[in-house]
Amino acid sequence: MISMYTKQEIIIRSLREGKSQRQISKELQISRKTVKKYIDGYYYHVNQQEAPEELHDYLSKEPKYNCPTRPKRALTEAIAIQIDQLLEDNTRKRSSGLHKQVLKKIDILHILREQGYQIGYTTVCNYINVKEKRRPESYIRQSYAPGSVCEFDWGEVKLQIGGKRTVLQLAVFTSAYSNYRFACLFYRQDTLAFMESHVKFFAHTNGVYHQMVYDNMRVAVARFVGKHEKEPTEALTNLKGHYQFHHRFCNAYRGNEKGHVERSVEYIRRKAFGYKDEFTSIDQATEYLGQVVERLNDTCGSKNKKTALQLFTEEQQELWDAPLPFSCYDTEQLRVDKYATVSFRGNRYSVGDHLVGEFVDVKVYSDQLKVYYQDKIVARHKRSYGAHSWTINLDHYLDTLLKKPGALPHSQALAQCSERLKDMYALYYKDSPREFIELLHYCHKHQISKERLYEAEQVLLKVCPIGINTEKLIALLGNDTSLGTIKGDENDARIQQASMDHLVALANLIGN
Repeated sequence: MISMYTKQEIIIRSLREGKSQRQISKELQISRKTVKKYIDGYYYHVNQQEAPEELHDYLSKEPKYNCPTRPKRALTEAIAIQIDQLLEDNTRKRSSGLHKQVLKKIDILHILREQGYQIGYTTVCNYINVKEKRRPESYIRQSYAPGSVCEFDWGEVKLQIGGKRTVLQLAVFTSAYSNYRFACLFYRQDTLAFMESHVKFFAHTNGVYHQMVYDNMRVAVARFVGKHEKEPTEALTNLKGHYQFHHRFCNAYRGNEKGHVERSVEYIRRKAFGYKDEFTSIDQATEYLGQVVERLNDTCGSKNKKTALQLFTEEQQELWDAPLPFSCYDTEQLRVDKYATVSFRGNRYSVGDHLVGEFVDVKVYSDQLKVYYQDKIVARHKRSYGAHSWTINLDHYLDTLLKKPGALPHSQALAQCSERLKDMYALYYKDSPREFIELLHYCHKHQISKERLYEAEQVLLKVCPIGINTEKLIALLGNDTSLGTIKGDENDARIQQASMDHLVALANLIGN
């Protein structure tokens, strides 16, 4: 097939330059019959005086060939019938819930070849594509009332936390009316994170949206009942009962049904962590995320003159009242092992050496663990998401270390202390670990915080920088556990007043 350019060149060289058909054929390297065809066609349309627009169409349209219809050589009628039967079997399987067991195009090709048909994969694909051609999906634009709908979704974020590559889960809420966004980070997409994200969101909005929209996530959908009905999980049921909102699930594989939050996950992830992805802790990353989302909410959109924050302020009046925060945690009963720790999901947490062999109740949150013995809290730890990690508090081993002070220098308990406490041990107690344990035991017994201990250390460094020991620290802490006598402002005022009184008395004596 020649191009429009070649067609025009044939006519121009014949009409304007007066060249023969043979010469034009030689110059353009095309058949002389083709040259004659387009020259004759031009004069035919010129002579049609009653329809001059046909000449314009003839000169402006690409040349087309009318190939006669011929039967397909490889795709015979018998093969087409066989493919149609296999496609009908696929349709029947999908309607029966067996959508994962339907035949693919390559499977249909193998079946045809096993039956002796000689046909190619491309021919099979082209035929099936024509048979299964579906109409493009149409969409219905939505309009939402203030406070009516809020959408929730998860997203994955990869960050450097403390120099280590960590995969975190981004929980995102987006209002359908105002496009107001809220986001927080968790280590996992589990039930506790799902529940705590809602608690944080409703505390942030100080109200409850009328309807929450979810896709078919496992933490929200317990099981499918029939083809379209879905049963919510216990966690979603508890949240719904506490905050009293309606819920709606999207259809399977229809993320566009919650398009606000689908775009928000990608948008927040790109705007927040596309520029910065290294943090010292997840708390720092969460704080940074909050600042970015706050800035995005205070920015006008391309199609709206008001910011998301301004629109949210308007719809906040339409939110339902939020009850007290929902307590979301799991409870485990665990036994304390010989190391005075409990093991939860492969990680160990210290609880106190006096509880070895006892059973304790553990409240598990997404970010921390609380350990109870006889309804009294005995330990509190930040939850670890590592593998076979040990989270140790030195105060939990003071009684044992009093009997075994030699075990202190190489213990995990000392290694996980604060840097300042380790420096105090290295400077003053490296050769006398028992005195160091006695000091910590005294502070633990009298509920003296480490900050007050460090404050007492600074006072002794000013008075007697040489010879700091347990007796002096205990004496200072024991004389006034509030350390009121070492507060600079009050001391200076008393000294100045006493000095003035003394000067006045001396002046009176001299005057007399």
